Amino acid sequence: MDQSLGDKYETLVPPPERYTGGSEAYGVQEELRSEADRLLEKGVELYQIRDYSSAISTFENACELYAQLDDFVGQGRALEGLGLSEYALGNYRRAIKVSQQSLAIARQIGDRRIERQALGNLGNAYRHMQDYEKAIRYKHESLTVAQEIEDRRGIAAACNNLGMVYKIIDNYEAAIAHYRQSLDVARELKDVNVESQVLRNLGNAYHAMGDHNKTIECYESLLKITKELEDERAQMHILKNLGSTCYTVGDYLRAIMFQQQRLDIARSLHDQRHEMQSLESLGVIFDVVGNQHQALDCFEQRLAVAKRVNDEKLKQQAIASLKMLCYAIGDYARASQY
Repeated sequence: MDQSLGDKYETLVPPPERYTGGSEAYGVQEELRSEADRLLEKGVELYQIRDYSSAISTFENACELYAQLDDFVGQGRALEGLGLSEYALGNYRRAIKVSQQSLAIARQIGDRRIERQALGNLGNAYRHMQDYEKAIRYKHESLTVAQEIEDRRGIAAACNNLGMVYKIIDNYEAAIAHYRQSLDVARELKDVNVESQVLRNLGNAYHAMGDHNKTIECYESLLKITKELEDERAQMHILKNLGSTCYTVGDYLRAIMFQQQRLDIARSLHDQRHEMQSLESLGVIFDVVGNQHQALDCFEQRLAVAKRVNDEKLKQQAIASLKMLCYAIGDYARASQY
């Protein structure tokens, strides 16, 4: 069962902050500062719409202007955004280099928020570089700073991302403990987007350690949120995992219920890939519970969809499932029809 939906859904990365500081300036310096502030604002906007390449060049230009003005706060903010953008593009070595520069400036000027973000970005980048010792060290430092400045969102992000590293190294107890801390903060902030992200990660951790009941509990909570958000595509993924986990623990009635809900959504969205997967899963479950008639019906429907999308490989897989079931129940005449 594919419990994970990808790293981009797992890591919590607070966006770069806009800069509203700066000393009074006149003449050429005033023009330079105005342009630097404009570029920084533009960089943040580009980052938020995920145009990371444009954001990088914009942050770099802002950083150069702030350097000319000896404005360390502005420079730190620009480097912060640059590091986040490099990380988002998967340029982890570059992200580490830039974040180290941002961290040095933050500590020089005593800006704890830039310091927390730089530490967090370093931890995330080192995790991707598979240097888990450094990832944990920087993430713990980020958490400590967030706690000291009472940055609740920073605490949620640091705990969630620490959980990710601990899960990678198979320290599931530590991963779960940190995910739960993050979940508590997300609920305190009433941030359902962060809550859903952490619930997904927590469910993955419970699944990895074989605690299926806790896995189901997390995903049912996540399903409730996605229904409130009316995110049907996310619901399909969650229902898939719920159905698979219930099947694993032998709760076939609930497995059927979740897969049927997934099938209904897939059909409403005209998502034929999920439709075929749901029908396959339902066929397998019906076969296990001894309802071969329903199983054959599901496999027949799966074959019809495969023919409709003109996918020969899926068509042959569906036919193989039908023949196997027909042979199992002794219906050789029907098997010969495929």
